Amino acid sequence: MNVSDWAYPQKQGLYIAPLDAYIDPVQPVARALITHGHADHARAGHGHVIATPQTLDIMARRYGDDFAAKTTSMDYGKTRQLGDCQLCFISAGHVLGSAQICITHKGKTLIAAGDYKRKYDPTVIPFEVRSCDVFITEATFGLPVFTHPDPLDEIAKLQKIRALFPDRSCFIGAYSLGKAQRVISLLRQSGYHDPIYLHGALQSLCDYYQSQGIMLGDLSPLPEKPRGKSNKELAGHIIMGPPSAIGSPWANRLPDPIICFASGWMQVKARAKQRFVEVPLILSDHADWHDILKTIEDVNPAEVWITHGNEEALLHELQKRGRPARALHMVGFERDEGDEG
Repeated sequence: MNVSDWAYPQKQGLYIAPLDAYIDPVQPVARALITHGHADHARAGHGHVIATPQTLDIMARRYGDDFAAKTTSMDYGKTRQLGDCQLCFISAGHVLGSAQICITHKGKTLIAAGDYKRKYDPTVIPFEVRSCDVFITEATFGLPVFTHPDPLDEIAKLQKIRALFPDRSCFIGAYSLGKAQRVISLLRQSGYHDPIYLHGALQSLCDYYQSQGIMLGDLSPLPEKPRGKSNKELAGHIIMGPPSAIGSPWANRLPDPIICFASGWMQVKARAKQRFVEVPLILSDHADWHDILKTIEDVNPAEVWITHGNEEALLHELQKRGRPARALHMVGFERDEGDEG
């Protein structure tokens, strides 16, 4: 029996027939295996959700405690027998609690990596390489043009620019799950220990990360703007919020901010200009082109399935290299530049 006999795309998502379950389904289903807590992968309304403890906690914070009728927690590396399948979750290195889902059935193993990255991130357990028969890779940045720099170099770039403009505040747009906490942790590692002022949309998940032992230092709410005056005391300080806060009335409370945005999409200069970003920080929580190819070589599966993004470019490259591969073409799993990169 081939893996494709029991794992295949349906409109709800990738269906695992012997488990009667879907991986990261886009519609409510009876049983869902969830790789991580980003909204395009983790949705409310399923009957039974199986995920890591952190992903379940994150879903509860985002959707409420009743986000699913039933939940089952899977710690990294623990194998559970479900019928004639063995199920195991291992680290994907994407965000806190993110997992690759490993399923073994009738002697064949499938690993659905979900979103993953290989570059340095002090807030996550690194990606675990494990061999398998079929490896399902994302292709969010699956084009040769995407080569993400060292994250510590991006933080050093930010610090140099801040030093040039000590009378300006610095606003960093960062997504609330994973990116914000990673940027804060990298800033602390770079020697920045002053308070970081947060938009309210980031506070809950930053609190959760700290409850999991990931120390982020002094995080404070943005002070109210004095009537008729600017928040001059914020000059020289770092303020963080969701990218949607750029240009919003909330941002009017900041004194002459340097506008930064942390995302892998910031490698596309047109995207930075569209968002009026002065300092694009190329910090991605996904694997770039070279890391996707490196990961496939490290895992060395018999076959690669591709989803989430630039499927055709990666498919062509793998076929050139003589590696069996296919694009899943799942509806609802396409990527665009508005996704959390």
